[in-house]
Amino acid sequence: MLTRPSPGHPGHKRSGAWRLATLRRDAWREALPCVVLLAALAAVLGALDALGPWFHLKSLLAFSAGFALVLAGLAAHAPNQRFGPANRVTLARLALISVLAAAVGETMDDILAWSVAVVAAIAALLDAIDGPLARRSGQSSAFGARFDMETDAMLVLVLSLLVLQFGKAGAWVLAAGLMRYLFVLAARPWPWLARDLPPSTRRKTVCVQQIVALILCLAPAVAPPWSQALAAASLIMLATSFAIDTAWLMQRRHLPPETIR
Repeated sequence: MLTRPSPGHPGHKRSGAWRLATLRRDAWREALPCVVLLAALAAVLGALDALGPWFHLKSLLAFSAGFALVLAGLAAHAPNQRFGPANRVTLARLALISVLAAAVGETMDDILAWSVAVVAAIAALLDAIDGPLARRSGQSSAFGARFDMETDAMLVLVLSLLVLQFGKAGAWVLAAGLMRYLFVLAARPWPWLARDLPPSTRRKTVCVQQIVALILCLAPAVAPPWSQALAAASLIMLATSFAIDTAWLMQRRHLPPETIR
């Protein structure tokens, strides 16, 4: 009778390495259509507006950096052997956000403003698809959840940069995009901040409203001071949500991680 190799058995290590190699090959196959999407979208935006000569390269570099991080964290998707439909959608979102990132530093006008608002709205709408897809396909994983969360964080950062670039709010709006990354950096001196948080509807709702608010701020129809008020209100809600999570973790920082729920 054939038995499954134990965790310490060399065969188990070979099996794990084979699964990871299979996952990476599948991820590369999924990345190719996203690169085509990215190139096509960049070409459309370039035809609609006079963008700089480095626009296409910037979008490709942004996607390449994000995809490199995807490959680096792919081991957390085990024991799944396929990249999966949910991660495919998130990867498409990453391609859309990479195009938005390339718009940072470009000459601003109403055409580009409406274009980035539409692309950002599509990226935000796709966020409602990947979770149900993961559950339906039975391929939910720690990697998929982290990939989705970091893609959301990247979208908020890029949108806040664009809102500042369009003159829709002051430099303080960057706090919305940097808050997640500052939280991660703070976990180095205070490791208890890196502990898992329980699922929260409040957290998801605040994330959605933050993205929607920043997209609305980008629309030419929403001018200051309305865009400033909208960005400020969403930032206050985001900061409050982070404060609630920080307080929850602080209260339990002396407890063993396995006892926290």
